[in-house]
Amino acid sequence: MYKRIVIKLGTSVLTNGSKHLYRQGMIELVRQCSKLHKEGCELILCSSGAIAAGRETLEFPALEETVAERQMLAAVGQSRLMYTWETLFDIYDIHVGQMLLTRADVQDRQRFLNAQDALLELLKHRIVPVINENDAVATSEIKVGDNDNLSSLVTVLSEAELLVLLTDQPGLFTADPRIDPEAQLIPEVRTIDATLRELAGGSVSGLGIGGMATKLQAADIARRAGADVVIASGSVQDVITRIALGEAVGTRFPAIQNPLEQRKRWIFASSTPEGVLTVNNDSASRLREDENSLLPESVIGVNGNFHRGDSVIIRTEEGDEIARGIVRYDRSEMDRIKGRTSAQIDDILGYGSGPAVHQNDLILLFEDEQSWK
Repeated sequence: MYKRIVIKLGTSVLTNGSKHLYRQGMIELVRQCSKLHKEGCELILCSSGAIAAGRETLEFPALEETVAERQMLAAVGQSRLMYTWETLFDIYDIHVGQMLLTRADVQDRQRFLNAQDALLELLKHRIVPVINENDAVATSEIKVGDNDNLSSLVTVLSEAELLVLLTDQPGLFTADPRIDPEAQLIPEVRTIDATLRELAGGSVSGLGIGGMATKLQAADIARRAGADVVIASGSVQDVITRIALGEAVGTRFPAIQNPLEQRKRWIFASSTPEGVLTVNNDSASRLREDENSLLPESVIGVNGNFHRGDSVIIRTEEGDEIARGIVRYDRSEMDRIKGRTSAQIDDILGYGSGPAVHQNDLILLFEDEQSWK
């Protein structure tokens, strides 16, 4: 059985497709959590539903869905949502604690560590953290954007062993099952490749496979951090306990065998790439083999508007992403020194001769040979 589990609960699960919080379903989820809690598991909930709870509390007002109005609904609904969770967990004598996060809380290293300390202290005292994005104050610049990706950041933050993404669908399918009668559930995914991403983004329904794009992003981050990931339907009987025991439910993404060390987990999970460095194929091969720093002389293309300290994607000449890292020069500087040796950098810039991305800030992205089945 897994020791530490992050459970992401989508709005569709918490409302059962209605306009109201589906408390009958929520108590069933709490019952399963209480059973695992009693057996020693450490549980963390990433709960959607604040805006839905706000609408319900205000008796479904007619709004224009502006950012300010959504923030207002979140402000009203978050307290109602937490009260509901607190009331339900109290039935089983389990305390809950609220944490509201934004991307800024994980992008800044010090704030990341502070949030981690708070989260681990809650778990130490057997309190179930209930985490949501701070929608009442978050702007587009600091929003994570969705609770799928928030749950993956929490998985990194907590160093959890399992991330469970509960939704209104049984898992990831080969096609939209409501349109294609031949669509098959994919029980296991070992490589998240371009084909799979295209498949997940192919529908705009938001209910079936179209809601899977952000779940794939979340799964990719969490499994690289060393956690197994499962996408499953929240309405399956005993879904949480069965997954925690290792039963085959939904679509499973096994953890990468050699998870990233903690600092690199933070780099990969917290930062949004601001640019792309394209490297020649010889350098790409050496990078994969030696895991050294990326030198400017290996860079043949520069894209994006990034600054020193930003995250960038590193790609081959064919466009395959092979790494991510924290760049040590801004865009204009990289344009000037790409393809140049270290000895030439000082002459060009008047300072510096270091790598474009230091090996301590470089994350190589390796995939298993087997894709998905």
